[in-house]
Amino acid sequence: MSPSPKIESKPELDFGNAWDYATAPEGTQVVIQEKYGLFINGEFCPPRSKQFMDTVNPASEVVLAKIAIANHADVDLAVAAAKAAFPKWKRLKASERAKYLFRIARRIQERGRELAVLETLDGGKPIKESRDVDIPEAAKHFFYHAGWADKLDYAFPGLTGTPLGVCAQIIPWNFPLLMAAWKIAPALACGNTVVLKPAETTSLTALRLAEIFQEVGLPPGVVNIITGPGNSGAALAAHKDVQKLAFTGSTRVGKELARNLAGSGKRLTLELGGKSPNIIFEDASIDQAVDGVVQGIYFNQGHVCCAGSRLFVQEGIMEEVLARLAVRIASLRVGDPMDKNTDLGAINSLGQLATIKRYLEVGTAEGAHMHQSTAKLPKRGYWCAPTWFTEVQPSHTIAREEIFGPVLSVMSFRTPEEAITRANNTPYGLAAGIWTDKGSKIFEIASRLQAGVVWCNSYNRFDAASPFGGYKQSGFGREGGRQGLWSYLELKA
Repeated sequence: MSPSPKIESKPELDFGNAWDYATAPEGTQVVIQEKYGLFINGEFCPPRSKQFMDTVNPASEVVLAKIAIANHADVDLAVAAAKAAFPKWKRLKASERAKYLFRIARRIQERGRELAVLETLDGGKPIKESRDVDIPEAAKHFFYHAGWADKLDYAFPGLTGTPLGVCAQIIPWNFPLLMAAWKIAPALACGNTVVLKPAETTSLTALRLAEIFQEVGLPPGVVNIITGPGNSGAALAAHKDVQKLAFTGSTRVGKELARNLAGSGKRLTLELGGKSPNIIFEDASIDQAVDGVVQGIYFNQGHVCCAGSRLFVQEGIMEEVLARLAVRIASLRVGDPMDKNTDLGAINSLGQLATIKRYLEVGTAEGAHMHQSTAKLPKRGYWCAPTWFTEVQPSHTIAREEIFGPVLSVMSFRTPEEAITRANNTPYGLAAGIWTDKGSKIFEIASRLQAGVVWCNSYNRFDAASPFGGYKQSGFGREGGRQGLWSYLELKA
C-alpha cells in the first residue's frame, strides 16, 4: 500500500474572512492534500470503495479536501491489520509502549500550531480554542497515559489486567483530535490495538495524527484510521474481530449500538448527549457565575456534550443575573475562526445549523422569549448568534432536548430543594455546575445531583487525570483518569 500523493492546497483558494496561508497565525504553513486515503497497517492507501467525500470549511463553505469512504472490505483490512499487530504489541515491554506514547505527545506539541490551524479550518472553532485547549489537552492525554503504561499493576490493587485485543473507536466532530487522544492513548497504554473512525465532517486532524504515528515509528497495525459516514462506523462496530467498542456521539446512535451489540460479547462504553444544569444561588459571586455560564454554553459554539445549556437562577437575583448576562453576551465576538480575537466561530455543518434553527423556532412557538446577540454575522459560512431564552418552562422542548448549539434556556428556582429537583428532571446526566460561596452547600448539592461530573464555581475545566462520563442516557463507562483504564483491560483477581 503506497501513501496518497501529497498535494499542497492552492494559496489562491478563499478560506473566508481575509484568511489565507500567507496570514496564517504566526506564519504557520499548513499543507492539505487534495485527497486522503485510509491509514491501514502503517500506511495510507486508497479505499477499496473507490469513493470519496468532501470535507468543508464551515466558515467559508470551501471544500478543503476529499476524504476516503471506507466500505466493508476496507473495514476488514483495518481490523485484520490491528488483529495481526496485537500479539506483538501486547508482548512489548510496557516501558517501550510508554516511549511511543511519549513520542506521540511530544510531536503533537511540536506540531501544535499546524494542528490548531487544521482543526479550526475543518471544524469552524475559534483558533484560540484549538491552540490553547484542544491541542494541548490532546498531548496531555498521551503524556498521562504514557505514565500508566508500565504501572498498570498499581492501577487496580489486587487485580491483574490483560488487554482486550482490537478496539474500535468512533469519535464525534466537536473535538476531533482531543477525542482521538482520549480514546487511543488509554487503549495503547493497556496493550490493545485500535481502529479509529473519526466523524465524516472533521477527519483531517485524525489523518494528520496518522502522519505523527509514522514519524515516531509506531509499529504498523497498532493504530488504523478509517474514514467515512455512519455506514463505515456501523460496519466497524459490528465486525466480528472487534473486542471492544468506545463511542462518543448522540444518544440516539448510542442506543442503536447498544441494541446491536447486545449478546455479542463485545465490551462497550458510551459517552452520549447531555442537557446539563448550571445552578446559581443568591450567595454566589455573580460576575464569576455569569462568566462561567458563558463559558459553559458558548464555548465551541455550544458543540459540547456537557454544555451547561439549562441555567437555573435563584429568584432573588434573577433580574441582576439576566442584566449582566445580556451585557456579557453582547461582548462576544462572532466571526472568522482564524482571528485570535474571535469568541464564537462557525457552526460545524449546514445540517447542524438547520437543527439549531429548528429548535429556535420551536422554543418561540412554545412560548419562550428568545434573545440574540446583535453581532454581525459573515455572509458566507454557517453561523448562529449567541442565543438565550427566558420564560422557559421545564416542559418546553428547548429545556428537555439537547440542541448542541449556542442556545441557553434560563429558568428560576426558589429553594435548594427545588433546584435539585429541576436539575435532575432530565433523562441525561453528564455534567452540572454549582455557583455559591458556601462550601457546605457545594458538597451537599453536588452529592445529590445525578451527573457524572459536577463543577463547583467553574465550568468546562478538564484534566487527563480526572474521569469523565455520565449517568442515565448520557452513557456508561469513564474516560480519563485511572478509571478510564478499566474498560481497556480484563481484570482478574
